[in-house]
Amino acid sequence: MKMRSSVAIAGIAVLALFGTACGKDGSPEAKTPGGTGGGTAGAPGATKPELPSYTAKEGVALTGSKTFDNAKKRGKLIVGVKADQPFLGSKDPATGKYSGFDIEITKMIAADLGFAPDKIEYKEIASTNRENELVNGTVDYYVGTYSITDKRKQQVSFAGPYYIAGQSLLVRKNENAITGKDTIKGKTVCSAKGSTPLQNLQNNFPDTTTRVFDTYSLCVESLLSNQVDAVSTDDAILKGYAAKDPGALKVVGEPFTTENYGVGLNKDDAVFRNAVTDALENHEKNGDWLKAYNATLGLSGSAAPAIPALVRS
Repeated sequence: MKMRSSVAIAGIAVLALFGTACGKDGSPEAKTPGGTGGGTAGAPGATKPELPSYTAKEGVALTGSKTFDNAKKRGKLIVGVKADQPFLGSKDPATGKYSGFDIEITKMIAADLGFAPDKIEYKEIASTNRENELVNGTVDYYVGTYSITDKRKQQVSFAGPYYIAGQSLLVRKNENAITGKDTIKGKTVCSAKGSTPLQNLQNNFPDTTTRVFDTYSLCVESLLSNQVDAVSTDDAILKGYAAKDPGALKVVGEPFTTENYGVGLNKDDAVFRNAVTDALENHEKNGDWLKAYNATLGLSGSAAPAIPALVRS
């Protein structure tokens, strides 16, 4: 069966989040997701969970790590991140401050390497440039919804996984008919042009109509204006949108794909990789991981998932 697809076009220009390719874009007449998710797990009026605090370790030495030696010489870490993913990795245009779950992961690692949060320089890197930046050593590590794959392992290495994501569904808060992937038959679901989630919808859900935009932010606007029934991509990204507007949006159902998020590293520095893995393990065990989740993605109302087992190989 052929998938019915409609590409929404023309409208107002908006901040491009998660852009995947050039092409037609536009915006439905809708409100932009607002608010900051000021309540615990999306509960209006509740006290917002506090982020962890990190103390840089003293006297850290990583014999044989070129990456660490370079960072010590310059007096700071350079970390690759995303800046356009709500409550994961985002940058406040007014203050220049970065925040989100992935940003907290960068701080946890930095602290155990001996670097305070103010000794981190964030570098925004497009998805297509991640491997080159790591191979060339222009960033010390990368944290930004970076899935561990065998293909990428040919060029870089990973520490993790620190989070297991999967394709899921974002719907309006008052939506009761859509509860997971088995309930989208006959519905209109939006995803980003050229994305893996869109391909999955078109290949495996032939009775679902897809609407396509260049960015997920436009999909969310379309959802809020009742022009589509759901938005689909990694649940971590969808939780970010739900946390941004918990009174209007929610994530439903169990993830129906698996994406292991890892910390991207230079392939030739095993010593540094082991140190980063140790840092992740330390902050998972001491509760920082859970505190960071609750104060970021947890504001979506979705309980924290199980912390994945780290892979050391």
